[in-house]
Parts: sequence; structure tokens; C-alpha cells
Amino acid sequence: MSSAFVKEREGGEAFEDLPDRPISPHTNFVTSQGLANMEAEVARLQAEFTALTPGAKADEARVTRDLAYWTARLGSAELVEPMDGDTVHFGSKVSIIKEDETKQTFRIVGEDEADPAKGSISYVSPMAKALTGKSAGDTVEVNGHEIEIESIG
Repeated sequence: MSSAFVKEREGGEAFEDLPDRPISPHTNFVTSQGLANMEAEVARLQAEFTALTPGAKADEARVTRDLAYWTARLGSAELVEPMDGDTVHFGSKVSIIKEDETKQTFRIVGEDEADPAKGSISYVSPMAKALTGKSAGDTVEVNGHEIEIESIG
């Protein structure tokens, strides 16, 4: 449908109704680095909000939405202290060998700090769930593929 025939809201500014960022129903476990990142993001957004140009409604809507999200996440964060052990757990650095003999190493972290491209996955991901509680040498199946745990750090 052409936007020429859509009635705009009073003032015509759709950005005023930015949807809230969804908050995960899972426990908000974080590493110490994840907690520090959340604190830094809240501080950055507070400073950005303070520096907004009056009348910059789109920027204000975005910053307000993001600040609400990060403030809520920071408020619900549960710091998980590093643990040693012979089994995979939250915070573990895990090296695996895939069926095609390729190796991959990643760290199991909180949802907001997960970045697979940088070597970290969320503790609620299928991979992390399959590996948690397992030891080096164990084999698990993830999405129909066998994965062997090479080492845990």
C-alpha cells in the first residue's frame, strides 16, 4: 500500500512509538566483563541523553528506549564468579572438534555479552546447553551434528 494513503499520527512522527526492546525470560547471568559492559552502556546512554539537542525526538526516543533496556538488564544481572573444574559451565572457555575435524574455541557467557563472531556464545544457546556438565573427551550432538570437547579452560 502506498504511504500516500496511510493516515499518519498527529505530528506524523512514527519514531515516538519505538517498541520496547524485548527482555529475555532467562536468568540474566553475567560475567564480570559483561557486568562492566552493562554499566558502561548505561553510563554512555545517560551521557548521550543529557547531551541531546532539544527537539531531537528521534534520538530521544531511541536513547530512552535503549536506556530503559540496559537499566533493566543491569538491575536483573546476576554475577557468576569464575569457577575451575573439569566440566563445562558458565564462563568456561571450550575448544571443540566438529565432525569435519575443524576446531573452534568459544566462551560461554550471558545473553547480552554473547557474540559468536568474537568467540562467545550465550549460555542458553543449543551448543552451550549440550556442552554444560560435560568433560573433555565427551561427545555431544548439537542440531544433528556430533561435537567432541577437546579442552576446557
